Amino acid sequence: MPFNLSSAFGIHEQALLVRAKRAEVLAQNLANADTPGYKAQDIDFAAALSQASSMNDGLAATHATHIKGFNETGMEGVMLQYRMPLQPSIDGNTVDSHLEKARFTENAIQYETSLTFLDGKIKSLLRAIRGE
Repeated sequence: MPFNLSSAFGIHEQALLVRAKRAEVLAQNLANADTPGYKAQDIDFAAALSQASSMNDGLAATHATHIKGFNETGMEGVMLQYRMPLQPSIDGNTVDSHLEKARFTENAIQYETSLTFLDGKIKSLLRAIRGE
């Protein structure tokens, strides 16, 4: 019976890809906190995860005939949403640096959680391979 790594790792493989992309978006927001007219963006994690899960795998293509992976399909732009500011600023910037830092930290913790789950899966697979 063939072994499928995607089923062994579950949703955490795709969750890492989406969390990494969300970290980039949140970091861009923080970097542009003082840029006049900058509109804060975020990713709808649930929608992005379901979209990433429906794809084959997140591997990068090394040849033009390979199936495109998560980062090569251009789906990042589809998931981006603009944030409504809690308190509008005079210059039109919608970034609230305190909220962005909190969201960035929350995303980092959830990323680390997915890494921990994957680490546990890999260790259990290695134990099974060794016959322990």
